[in-house]
Amino acid sequence: MLDIKILIERWRRDLPVLLLVNTLIAGLCTLVSDIRYLLDNLLISHSIGFSISLLNTLIFCQTSDPIVAPSKLRPWRFILVIPFGVLLGFKIANWLGAPDLLAYFWVNPSQQWRGIATAILLTASATGFFIVFYRAQTYRAQLAIEQQQSAEAKQSELAAQLALLQAQIEPHFLFNTLANVRSLITRDAPLAQAMLDHLNNYLRASLSRTRKRQVTLAEELDLVTALLAISQIRLGSRLRYQIDVPADLHAALLPPLLLQPLVENALEHGIEPAVEGGEVRIVADVAEQLLRLRVYDTGLGLDAGVIQESGDGVGLPNVRKRLENLYGGEGRLALYPNLPSGVISEIVLPLNRLNH
Repeated sequence: MLDIKILIERWRRDLPVLLLVNTLIAGLCTLVSDIRYLLDNLLISHSIGFSISLLNTLIFCQTSDPIVAPSKLRPWRFILVIPFGVLLGFKIANWLGAPDLLAYFWVNPSQQWRGIATAILLTASATGFFIVFYRAQTYRAQLAIEQQQSAEAKQSELAAQLALLQAQIEPHFLFNTLANVRSLITRDAPLAQAMLDHLNNYLRASLSRTRKRQVTLAEELDLVTALLAISQIRLGSRLRYQIDVPADLHAALLPPLLLQPLVENALEHGIEPAVEGGEVRIVADVAEQLLRLRVYDTGLGLDAGVIQESGDGVGLPNVRKRLENLYGGEGRLALYPNLPSGVISEIVLPLNRLNH
C-alpha cells in the first residue's frame, strides 16, 4: 500500500511542472477558441492533469522510493490511465463550475467530438512530455549516484596511496636514529642515552599525529625540532639550526610529515658531506593565501649533485607526489641554490585547505 509520505513527496516534486503544463494547455485551447472560455479551460485542463497524475500514482507507482519511481514508468500504463483520467477530469471540472462537456457530447456528439478529441490529444501529448521528464529525472539521479560512487572510490584509492607514501617516510628517520644510537653505545654511552631520550620524546609526539589527515604547523615543527636535536648530538658543532616561524602561523593546517623529508635531505646531502658542516634554517610565511615553507641549508649545494629528487629515495619524491595528489597545481616542491652555498627547499600549498 502506498505510503502517504511518499505520495506527498512525489507531488511536491512534480507540482510546479504539472501546474505549468496544465496552464499551457489551457492557454493553447483558449487561443484556438475564445478568450471567454479561459476559466473553463483552466478548470478542465487542471482537473484532467491532476486526475491522470493521481491515478498513475495510486495504481502504478506504489514504491517505497519516490526518486526511483519514475524509472518504473511505462508508456502502456498511460494508455490505460489517460481515458479514465480524461473522464474523471471532465467530471471534476463540472463539479467546480465548468460546462459538462460529456453531457453535451451525448446530446450532440457531432458538435462536441472535436473538443473531446482535442482534450485527449493534448492529454496524450502532455503525458508524453511527463514520460520524457521523468526519464530525464531518473537518468540525472542515476548519473549523480554513479558520479558520487566514482568520487568515493577515487578518494579511497587516493587515501590508500597517500597512506602508503606516508608509511614510507615514517620509518626513515627512525632507522637512521637507531643506527646512530647503536654506534654511540660503545663510544659514548651517556650521549647515546641522551639521544634515546630525544628519540623517546619524538616518538611520543609523532605517534598521535602521523596518522592524522592534517596537523598544525606547530606540531610539524615539534617533530622537526626533535629531529634536529638528535642530529645535533650526532654532528656536534658541525650542525647549527634555527627555526623562524611567526607565532600566528603555528595554527596553520597541513598534511603531516612534509617538512621532515626536507630537513633530512638538507642534513644527509648538504650538511653531513661538508667538512665544516653548516646551518639549517626553517622559515614560513603566507603570500596570496599560499603557505610557503622553506628549509635553507649551507651545505654542498645543488652543484654537488647530492640532492636526489627522483630514483629510489622516498623523501622528496614522496613529498612532491603527496602535494600533487592533495592540491593539484596549487601544491608544489621546488629546490633553489642558496648562495653562496647550499640549497633552499620550498613547499607551497594552499593555506588551511586539503582538497581530498
